[in-house]
Amino acid sequence: MTVAVEPGSTACAVLTHLRLDRAHRVVHCDAGRRGRDDRYMDGSIADLPRPVGYVLGGGGSLGAVQVGMLQALGERDVPPDIVTGTSVGSLNGVVLAMDPRSAANRLSHLWARLSRERVFPGGLLAQARTLQHTRTHLFPSTGLATVIGDFIGADLTFADLALPFAAITTDIATARPYVLRDGLLLPALLASSAIPGIYPPVELGPLRLYDGGLVANVPMRQAVAMGARSLVVLDCNFPGNVPEVSGSIAEVLFYTVMVTMRSQAVLEAPLVATDVPVVYLHGPEPVRVSPLDFRQTGPLIENAYEAARAFLDELKINGPGLYGSP
Repeated sequence: MTVAVEPGSTACAVLTHLRLDRAHRVVHCDAGRRGRDDRYMDGSIADLPRPVGYVLGGGGSLGAVQVGMLQALGERDVPPDIVTGTSVGSLNGVVLAMDPRSAANRLSHLWARLSRERVFPGGLLAQARTLQHTRTHLFPSTGLATVIGDFIGADLTFADLALPFAAITTDIATARPYVLRDGLLLPALLASSAIPGIYPPVELGPLRLYDGGLVANVPMRQAVAMGARSLVVLDCNFPGNVPEVSGSIAEVLFYTVMVTMRSQAVLEAPLVATDVPVVYLHGPEPVRVSPLDFRQTGPLIENAYEAARAFLDELKINGPGLYGSP
C-alpha cells in the first residue's frame, strides 16, 4: 500500500503506522525530537495522563472481545475517567460508565446470555417480510431494545452514570457524527447501534440517527473533545483483518459496513496520536466468526483477555504516540 506524505507532516504517522506489523511496537514520527516526557515515570500504562478516555468501537457479536480486554485492564491501575462508545461499544461502554470496577465481571455474565435470536430475531422469511413492509431494514429493533433493558434497565439516563459517557451516532441529514450525552440511554444506544439495512433509524426530535460506525466507529476524536489527555482503545475488530463475508443479505450488509469502519481507524489513530498517547489494545488472533453469530462469545472473551494481557505486559509508554495497531 502506498501513501504519499509531505516531509514533516502529521501524515507521516499514517505512513509509519501502515508499515507496522502486528508486533507490539510504538509509532513515533518525532520521538527523537521530543525525547522522553517526564510525565511518564516508569513507562507503564498506569502513568497515562489523566483524564484517561476509554474508547469502545463497534462490531456486533465481536463486542465480546472488549469484555476480555476490560478483564486485562482491570489488573492494571488505569480506570477510565471518560468513556465513548459506538454501536456495541456504546452498550459495553455504558456498563463501564455505570461502575468501572465491576463492569468486566458484569459484562461477562450479560454476554453469556446473548444469542443471535435475541438480538436479530426472525429467520429468512421474517427478514423478507420486514424488508418488504419497511423497505429499509431486515430486523425490528425490539430484540435489541430488550437486550439493552437487560444490560441497564429501561429508565436509566446519562446523568445516572458514574462517569462522563458519550454514545456516537450518525446524523443521516448531515452524514456526520452526532454525539449523545444527555437524556434517556435506551434510545441513545438504539440509535448508536442502528446499522443501516439491519435496523431502522431512531428518531430523536428532528433527528434521524443511524449507527455511529458509519462515520466514527472508534470514537477517538470524540473522547479527546470531552477532555481526555490519553486514550485506551478497545477495538473489537481483529487488527489487520475483517470477517469473511457469507452469502446472507444481513452478513453482506454488515461486512460492507465493517470494511468502512476499519479504514476509519487505520487513518485516524495515528493522527490523534500526534497529540496524546493512544494505547490501541492488541486483540485475539482472527477466527472465522460472523458479527451476527454469538456462539463464540466464550472463546472470544478468553482469547482477547490473553492477547491484551500479553500486550500490556510488554507496553512501555514515553509520550504521545500510537502504541499498538488498528
